[in-house]
Amino acid sequence: MTFLNTLIKNDGTIELKKFDGSSLPHFDENYNKDCTKVCFLDLETTGLDTSNDKIIEIAVKIAAINKESGQLVGVLDNYQSFQDPEELIKDSITKINGISNEMVQDQSINWDTVKNIINQSDIIVAHNAVFDRSFMDRYLPLSNDKIWACSVNDIDWSNRGFSISKQEILCIWHGFYFESHRAMSDVDALINLVSHESYKSNTPIGELINKAYTTVYKISANNSPYETKDILKARGYHWNGEAKYWFKIISFEEIEIEKEWNADNIYNGTFLGDIIQILNVDKYK
Repeated sequence: MTFLNTLIKNDGTIELKKFDGSSLPHFDENYNKDCTKVCFLDLETTGLDTSNDKIIEIAVKIAAINKESGQLVGVLDNYQSFQDPEELIKDSITKINGISNEMVQDQSINWDTVKNIINQSDIIVAHNAVFDRSFMDRYLPLSNDKIWACSVNDIDWSNRGFSISKQEILCIWHGFYFESHRAMSDVDALINLVSHESYKSNTPIGELINKAYTTVYKISANNSPYETKDILKARGYHWNGEAKYWFKIISFEEIEIEKEWNADNIYNGTFLGDIIQILNVDKYK
């Protein structure tokens, strides 16, 4: 499956609509007790080096999600700002997001405002949370103590019929497009995607919230032979370049299965790796 079946007309054509966030409903305080408050966050940065590159734009928007139905109730609060990185933005970055040196000159993020908004939220969601959290943990200490969730990894898009988890593609397959790689536009599009009107039950955002509160474990294939790297990668393991080992995030139910697979395929009969529990607030660090 690619496009939602409901989007395909009788003549086989599909009409894509531009989404600008203006149709997102506002939050009604009467729903407060029955909702999970999700802070959707997106950053534009000077590059992909999460240790040294800098934020040049931030957008945060809190959406209330009904705990029982998983449906979007409305938007509670939001904030967007540029940030002067005090260095020239590379042309290659400007070509991607359209943010120029002139746009960010003398601009600064009000981190007290960001802190107040994030404080209201139960979880923070980003599309590729590892990237955004790496920056936020550096800039805002509060980020380290919040539960983060990822709309790439915490939603089983494949099981829903989508072979690619890239946000722009998923949005098109759901019938809309947007001005990508601008922080608030990305946030609005993500909210619309994960709470799309086509989902009357089992909403993507409901699935994500459930996973955010589910305990996970990291299994590490320590000292695995070099020649096993391809089968580890094919199994869904990721390489930790700093610590030099392959690892995978799994559920409690998968622990024994994965230990047995490692023993048979990596360690010649005996599991020699490690398994550690990851606290909810430590996910995507």
